[in-house]
Amino acid sequence: MKLLKGKWASIALTAVPLLSVALGLLVGGIIMLVSGYNPIVAYAALFNGIFSNTYVLGETVRQMTPLILSGLAVAFAFRTGLFNIGVEGQLLVGWLASVYIGLQFEGLSPIVHIPLAIIAAALAGAIWAFVPGFLKAKYQVHEVITTIMMNYVALHVVNAIIRTYLLAPGERTDQINASASLQSPFLESITDFSRLHYGFVVAIIGAIIMWFLLWKTTTGYELRSVGFNKYASEYAGINVQRNIVLSMVISGAFAGAAGAMEGLGTYGYMTVMADFTGVGFDGIAVALLGANGALGVVLASALFGGLKIGALNMQSVAQVPTQLVEIVIAMIIFFVASSYLIHWISNRVSKRGKI
Repeated sequence: MKLLKGKWASIALTAVPLLSVALGLLVGGIIMLVSGYNPIVAYAALFNGIFSNTYVLGETVRQMTPLILSGLAVAFAFRTGLFNIGVEGQLLVGWLASVYIGLQFEGLSPIVHIPLAIIAAALAGAIWAFVPGFLKAKYQVHEVITTIMMNYVALHVVNAIIRTYLLAPGERTDQINASASLQSPFLESITDFSRLHYGFVVAIIGAIIMWFLLWKTTTGYELRSVGFNKYASEYAGINVQRNIVLSMVISGAFAGAAGAMEGLGTYGYMTVMADFTGVGFDGIAVALLGANGALGVVLASALFGGLKIGALNMQSVAQVPTQLVEIVIAMIIFFVASSYLIHWISNRVSKRGKI
């Protein structure tokens, strides 16, 4: 009977994201109707904006790429009991590091130059995440506060570095060398000149690495153990402080790699930022919808990437503001969060009932 109960609980938990998406779309449709728009026409335009031709498919996958890696960054920290709100800042420093390496070493082989730039981005993100990880492990400073603060530090430090050392006309850096670019004439030709690049392969590899590291290694077991109960882990002989720092560093590396996807793939340069990109913050929603699993993050990124690209077609065809798609995304997140909260409350109540 207990086994059956566990199976039903697992199925219910898996169905949460699907139900949340359906409810989010339903509420979004009601809001459109009240606002004077036709939701059927709007959603048809949204669907066509994602699947109608190879160009929009390419753009959807391109939009997914940094979302996967930022979602993995958040999900990895979640799995180990930490809440990394600093993915946006780690992404920015990773973006800058990848562009800097991309501007150097002219004539270097792409086989060496591209991995070197991605590794530099991951290291930059890891170093940026080390600070809140160390403060959490050593002094119990809550990572939510420190990572939020580090976001603003990253934004202004990155802008200062670009303006001081890398500035080119147009408030941006120069274009990276071709040997460091993830762009491909082949991908352009098969997607009608979309901005799709080979970064999506890097993102999928990142998802595999996260899954393997967490579920197939001793280190992953220790990280998850510390996330479940750090006191029990310490009693069992696990170095809790080391694992907290390691978790944040790995999470930051994923975020830094997400920045490299923008620097080496989508843009090929970095501009002086007036505000955050939003990709790091979207990673929180992606991780939440994907239930903090590698496969779930990839699927959630596909949904979010599709909604963002399809929203442009929805605006041009159905004259529906793109802000309504943001409302749909917000409602999906709301329903996911609500369901997890209800699940947590029901568990607490059932435990008290047994006492």
